[in-house]
Amino acid sequence: MNHSRKVDQDDIVRARNVLLASGRRTPREEADAYRVLAQVGPAAYLPLLARALQRLSYDTGSGRKHASALALSEEAVAVARSIDAAEPTRADVLYRALDASQRELYDVGRGAEGLVMRAEMVDIGRAQAELSGAPAVRGLRGWAAGLSDEGRFAEAANDRGPKLCHLYALIGYARMLDTYRRGEQASLARHEALTLLTRLADTGERNTWSGYQSSFWGALLAFSGAERDRPAPDGPRPPSGAAPMHWSDDAKRRLSGSLHALREEVDALAPRAAEDPDRHLAELVRMHHVLTVRSAVHWERRTHLFTEHVRSLFDDGVSLARRLYGHDPAEGARALARILIDRSTFHAAARDLGPALDDFRQALRHLGEAD
Repeated sequence: MNHSRKVDQDDIVRARNVLLASGRRTPREEADAYRVLAQVGPAAYLPLLARALQRLSYDTGSGRKHASALALSEEAVAVARSIDAAEPTRADVLYRALDASQRELYDVGRGAEGLVMRAEMVDIGRAQAELSGAPAVRGLRGWAAGLSDEGRFAEAANDRGPKLCHLYALIGYARMLDTYRRGEQASLARHEALTLLTRLADTGERNTWSGYQSSFWGALLAFSGAERDRPAPDGPRPPSGAAPMHWSDDAKRRLSGSLHALREEVDALAPRAAEDPDRHLAELVRMHHVLTVRSAVHWERRTHLFTEHVRSLFDDGVSLARRLYGHDPAEGARALARILIDRSTFHAAARDLGPALDDFRQALRHLGEAD
């Protein structure tokens, strides 16, 4: 925009009167007034003009888009770009203008141009995240979705979130592949997880540790443990893949209320497994695993000190699985590998990345996948 040309003083007075008038002004009147005033006071009025153009492009009263919505959104982007780079609000104003414009471009079938704007939004989000130290990057999800729409799946997978969450997702993905008998792909996913975990053990998490990493771990742990769990037939199943904080109150109560009875069942089964391992040891390993998973999910959502409440359960589970492996190597190897991987993710959630890596390597050896 050209802010240097002279503006008629009558136009300036009229524009100010429109904005100061007590009566209701239309979005068109507001945008026209800011167009005039932005030429004499760009620092004050350019951000207001950009927002006014976005409001004009969509009539909230009627719920309909303006016939020139795309042109108005593009004008808003041009206005936002013309704001002085030293202005602290410029990035936010430009981000919102780009967001509105990319939606219009996608709506008229010009997705390639919309994706370019999404990429610029990510650049703004990254710059803001670096300045603030925030782990989240604005615009990343929309940009990844746009890349996926164009079939650029490898680029769409460039997650900049916590690496630990990527690790947990890879491990869960490998288990899903195993479930559907896609062993070769599962092994590849586990080796990708091993590479990532090795790097993490060496350099640590790149983002600030927060409750998000452990919450994500708890959600995937509950999901992975569901196939071995056998909830009461009259009760709701916990929502698979949802963080425990988002479960219904009923599901949370049932989880918490089940722990004491389940502990008693495990304790009662232990002497029978010692006397007759052929009949009871595998079931004891399964039930102890259920107890461990339920306890970990229960305590993770209650306190940041959850690791102290469940550490011994993970250790006992590995010991039981080793007993099963010694008694029945064929059945025990996979059970031991699974429980070692669970303890590996627990160590990672507890920020003990060295032990996490040790457990994961042991698990791969028992699966016959060690390098």
